Order: sequence, then structure tokens, then C-alpha cells
Amino acid sequence: MRHIFISAAILAGTLTSPALAADEATPALKVSGSVGLVSDYRFRGVSQSNNGLAVQGGLTLNHESGLYGGFWASNLAGWGTFGGPNLELDLFAGYKLPVGGGALDIGGTFYQYPGGATRTSFFEPYAKLSGTVGPIGLTAAVAYAWNQTALGNWSNDINSRIGDKEDNLYLWGDATFGIKDTPLTLKAHIGYSDGNPGLGPNGTSVAPTGSYWDWLIGLDFVAGPVTLGVAYVDTDISDTSFDYLRLQPNFSKFQIPGGDPISNGKVVFSITGAF
Repeated sequence: MRHIFISAAILAGTLTSPALAADEATPALKVSGSVGLVSDYRFRGVSQSNNGLAVQGGLTLNHESGLYGGFWASNLAGWGTFGGPNLELDLFAGYKLPVGGGALDIGGTFYQYPGGATRTSFFEPYAKLSGTVGPIGLTAAVAYAWNQTALGNWSNDINSRIGDKEDNLYLWGDATFGIKDTPLTLKAHIGYSDGNPGLGPNGTSVAPTGSYWDWLIGLDFVAGPVTLGVAYVDTDISDTSFDYLRLQPNFSKFQIPGGDPISNGKVVFSITGAF
């Protein structure tokens, strides 16, 4: 899931005179949002759309106190056990406050799949610390999901673990650098996942091979409210048969090693409109 927080003032006073509108105070609540198209939906380096296109978007309601809440959604690959519309819907809320010259953001995300597999839904709190060093924007963050059914290591064999619950830890850092006098921004990301080394109750896993790294390097071109992006995304999940089993059967339509992998390096394109 990718949160996009873009400030956008509510257009108030459309039915009042210009003089009255000018006298109105800045609204306590603001709405921001985005809608976009990506050539591949990568979540922590692993494709959630089977290397295919995904339409994504969301809304965030921000209060002047620093409180916020909203939702974000994306289509997924046609994973049979998810059922429903094969849709990921993330509900999130948190509190953002200034710290020094930067900001601390504390909140949580509820990942769910409407009309599909309820056992795959889970809640994940997070904390992010962001700031700038000269022209470089930096973010360091951690997300930790406590023991939950969706994160468990399930099995239907003689060593059945049906009902097992596991936790998941994700650490990551982001960096951005705006190229002076251009609409271009360089971006980079690195993340580390540590969680369930097997498949969960619906043949999925937030950390498909237990512990792995993911990274991204890319470039954004910003033209008003529209951003065109290109990025190279990759992981250190190996191409061994053992690791491929962790990605089957619901992360990919290919059932054997040698098929089109969904955790290998790929160039991803995107176009996003903010409002």
C-alpha cells in the first residue's frame, strides 16, 4: 500500500461574494487525494497485480490539529481465494506533529479485501520520522503488525497449523532530491521485511520468504497536479524453487519455477493526478 498525502485546500464559499470568501478563515479540515495508473502494483517489492496494470486512488481528511484519516484502494491480481472484486482497500488514521525541522507521523492501517477473504485482513501500526538535510528529503519508518490470523503460517497437511497467528515487522527509508530549476525529482527507497516464512490462511504472505530486502530508485516528473513516474523495483528473493513456492499459488499465475517471477527487478511506470 502506498499513502499519498498531498495538501489541497477545500474550495469554500462558492456561493458567497468574493469579499466574504476572502474574510473567511482557513478551514480546519482539508481534503487531499489522488488517482493513478501503474504498470505494476508492487507492495514491498512484490507484485500484487501479477505484473499487470493497476488502478489506484484514495482520499485523506486532514485536521489542523495534525489528525488525519482516509482510505486507499487498488485492484489486485485474480487470486482465486481472495474472491469478491479482487480489491485491496486500506483504511488508515493517524496523527502528524512537527518535530524539530521535520515531522513525526504515528498511525495505523487496516488492510482488507471487500467481498473476499476476511481472514486475510490485518491491522498494522506505523511510525514515520521525516525531515530534510539540505536539498534532500529523508524519511525513516517502522511498521509492526502483532500476531494475527492473516499473518499466520497455515498448513493443511499432517502437521496442520490451521489457526496459527504470526507477527510482521517492516523497516524502511525513503529519500527524495529535487533537481534545481527542473520539474524532476529523484527518489529512492529501501525496506526490510521480517515475518511469516510460509503461506497464510489464503495462500498469501506479507513477507513471502520470511525475511527479505526490497529497494527502488526512480524519477518523477511533476507538471502541476500530475506526476509521471518511472522506477526500478527489486528484491533479494532468489530464483530458487524453494522461494518460488512461497509465491504460489496466489501471488502469480505461474505454478512452477521458471515462470514469470513477481519478485524480480522490473521497471514500473506510473501516472498520478492529485487534488
